[in-house]
Amino acid sequence: MSAPAAVDPRLLRAFVTVAEELHFTRAAARLYIAQQALSRDVRRLERELGCELFVRSTRRVTLTADGERLLPYARAVLQAQDDLLAAAGRSRPLLVDLNSPGLETHREVLRRARQRAPGHELMARYESGLTWAAGELLAGRIDVSFGRFAGLAPALRTGLEQQPVRYEPMAVVLPEDHALAALPEVPLSALAGETVYAGAGNPRTLEWTDLARLLFDGRGITPAPPVPLAVGEEEFQRIMARTRNPILAVVSFPPLPGTVSRPLVEPVPLSPVSLVWRKGMIHPALTELCRSAAEVAVERGWLRRPEDSWLPETDAAVMGAHPMSRC
Repeated sequence: MSAPAAVDPRLLRAFVTVAEELHFTRAAARLYIAQQALSRDVRRLERELGCELFVRSTRRVTLTADGERLLPYARAVLQAQDDLLAAAGRSRPLLVDLNSPGLETHREVLRRARQRAPGHELMARYESGLTWAAGELLAGRIDVSFGRFAGLAPALRTGLEQQPVRYEPMAVVLPEDHALAALPEVPLSALAGETVYAGAGNPRTLEWTDLARLLFDGRGITPAPPVPLAVGEEEFQRIMARTRNPILAVVSFPPLPGTVSRPLVEPVPLSPVSLVWRKGMIHPALTELCRSAAEVAVERGWLRRPEDSWLPETDAAVMGAHPMSRC
């Protein structure tokens, strides 16, 4: 491997992204450039360094020995560049996953952060659930997400940081003509004998389905079987209208036509929400996002648990073990 006088960081970013994806098409999509342009940048870097970085075939892409040696140094250079730009106030956008459109807790934190830091760009993304988003966080495709941190596999949690945001009360979404729709609040015992949908079969939201399983256990509530994975609000509404199963949700869940949402009580089941980011990430807008989450949580009383509430012990331990602001 020869040593050029200088290397364009853009070429290093192209190399690192391909090395992480081991797929040129996915890497190009992640960088928002054409695949031909990405291939051209990688070839240029190989020429400048005087070595081959990837072995390419029609079926797979793998790193060469030279590529393996270069990768940690390229990452260090790019991190140093990001730190320099952040110090100069010219950081890249912070990509914030809000899970799904309409979830008010996440949107309110993002709105406050945008007010606090108008000089930074905070871009919303929608990855559906924290289980899926965790992999995207670790791969660097998004920067921050929200969700139930205790519901992630331990191997995922070791690479992530979290800050508690809210104990959000749960609700049940019912067809307008359901017998329980006339009640202002629905006791959990009233769901005994019901089949309730909680995302079963959706690989993106395993942490939510697991929380529902813990809640339903011993209460005579049957988890609804998997349904076809619906992409988009209209498809979700269509599938749910066909099955007519009650849906486990949170109190801020956006309204659906032909349904009513009722808070669950006796006890009040809580959905723990944390702000989650990959360990070691540095970005000035992340600091503002953490501070905004802490501010809103105090103002709204989001981290005060109702006396008559339900929360798994594992979740209570995870939420209670961390201070309100860790950034």
